[in-house]
Amino acid sequence: MQPHHASERPVRIRPFRRGFAGVSRHWFGGNAVATHLVNGLNLVFPSGERFFIQSVRHYEARITDPVLRQQIRGFYAQEGHHGHAHELFFEALRQQGYAIDGPLRFVDALLHRVAPRVMPPALRLSITVALEHYTALMAELPFDHPYFERIDPAVRELLLWHAAEEIEHKAVAFDVLRTVAPGHALRLAGFAVATAFLLPIWGTLTLSLLAHDDLPLGRLVAELRELAGERFVVELFADVLREYLPADFHPLQRDSYPRVVEFLSRFEAATPARWPS
Repeated sequence: MQPHHASERPVRIRPFRRGFAGVSRHWFGGNAVATHLVNGLNLVFPSGERFFIQSVRHYEARITDPVLRQQIRGFYAQEGHHGHAHELFFEALRQQGYAIDGPLRFVDALLHRVAPRVMPPALRLSITVALEHYTALMAELPFDHPYFERIDPAVRELLLWHAAEEIEHKAVAFDVLRTVAPGHALRLAGFAVATAFLLPIWGTLTLSLLAHDDLPLGRLVAELRELAGERFVVELFADVLREYLPADFHPLQRDSYPRVVEFLSRFEAATPARWPS
C-alpha cells in the first residue's frame, strides 16, 4: 500500500454563520421520511463530535509528526464548529415543536458516561475512525446526487459545509489510530461496535420524529418508496463495507476532495478560512 498522510488534506477552520429562520418542517423537498432521516442523524452529531475529539485527544501526546499534530488541531476545530452549527439548527426543530432534548441527553449519556466506563481508549478511537468513515461517505451524497438539490437552501448549505469538512479531515483520526494502535482486528472491532451503535440509534431517532408528525401511513410508505428508489442508501452501505474491511484500507484511497473544491471556494469567499493555531 502506498503511504498516505494527513498532510494531503488541508484542515482549515470555516465558521458557519448562517441562520435557519423560516425553514419548513419537511425541508427535504416535502418528504418527511427523508427529512427526519437527516434530522435523526443530525441529533447524533454534537455529542458524537465531542466523542471524536476526546477519543483523538487521549492519544495526542503520543503523536510526534508535526504535520499530523497540526491536522489534529484542525480536526478539533472543525468538529467543534460542526456541533455548534447543528445546535443552532436544533433551535428551529424546537420551534417546530419537536421534543429533541430528551434524545440529545440520551445520546450524550451513552457516548460520554457509558462508553468511557465500558470501553478502553483504543476501542473508542477505533469507533471514531469507523464513524468518520461512515460520515465521509455520507458526505459525498449531497455533492453527487440531484435528489439533494430539493433541500431547503439554508439546510443544504449546512449539510454541504459539514460534508465538505468531513471529507477534508477524513484521514486524521485514522492516521492517529494507525500510529498508536495499528491492528486490523482492533479496527474491525471498532467498526462492529460503531455500526451496532449508529444504526439502531439513528433509526430510533428518525422514528420518534416521524411519530411526532403523526402522518398518514400511506404517505410515509410512498415517501419511503421514493427514497428507496434512489438507491444511494444501499450503494452507500455497500461502499462502507467493501472499502473499510480490507487490511490495507486507508481513507485517502478514495479521493473525494475534488467534489468539494468548488463549494469550499464559494464558501470561503463569504467566510474566509483560517489555519488552526
